[in-house]
Amino acid sequence: MTVPKVAILLAEGFEEAEAIIIYNSLCRLKIEVHLLACQNQIIVTSYHNIEMKAHALLMEKQSTLYDAIILPGGPDGTINLGKNPDVIQFIQSHDAAGKWICPICSAAVKVLNKNNLLKGRKYVCSGDLYKNAHDGVFVDQDVVLDKNLFSGKGLGMAFKFAFTLGELLNMDKKEVKFQAEHIYISY
Repeated sequence: MTVPKVAILLAEGFEEAEAIIIYNSLCRLKIEVHLLACQNQIIVTSYHNIEMKAHALLMEKQSTLYDAIILPGGPDGTINLGKNPDVIQFIQSHDAAGKWICPICSAAVKVLNKNNLLKGRKYVCSGDLYKNAHDGVFVDQDVVLDKNLFSGKGLGMAFKFAFTLGELLNMDKKEVKFQAEHIYISY
C-alpha cells in the first residue's frame, strides 16, 4: 500500500491546537504529513504566539501533489491563507486533481468561500461565519463530506476530523479505531 501524503498549510496566526492534533493523529496512522509554511520563512507564529518550525516552505512544494491538504483555522491564519495567491493556486491544483481539500474551523469560509472555491459543495465551519458565505451549502454537523471537500466544525472536532480523514485516505479502519481508542477518543 502506498503511504498517503498530506500537507498542513500554516500561515501566521494559524490555530496551533488544530494543526498539532491533526498532525499527531495522522502521524499515528503512519501517514506522511508535511507542515508547509505559507510565507518566506520556515518559522510560523501561531494564533497564541507559539513559534512552529515547518518542514518546508509552500513555494518549495508548489508542484508536489498531495493526497490531501489541510487548512487549519485561526482568525489571522485563515485571513493570511485566503489572501495568499500561492495558497489559492495550490488549492486549485489539488481540487482539479480530485485530491482532498480539508478546511477546519473558519477556513472553509475565510479561505475557500472568499476565493469561490467551495463550488456549491456542502461544508461546515465554526460559529455563524456561514452567514457571510455565498459559495457553498452550510451543514451543521461535526464533519461534512461532499465530493473531495472534507470540512470540520472546529477545534473540538480535530480528532474526529483527523481520524475520519485517515479513513478517507484508505487507512485500515481497525488501525484508525485502535489509535483513537489508544488516546481515549470516542470515534
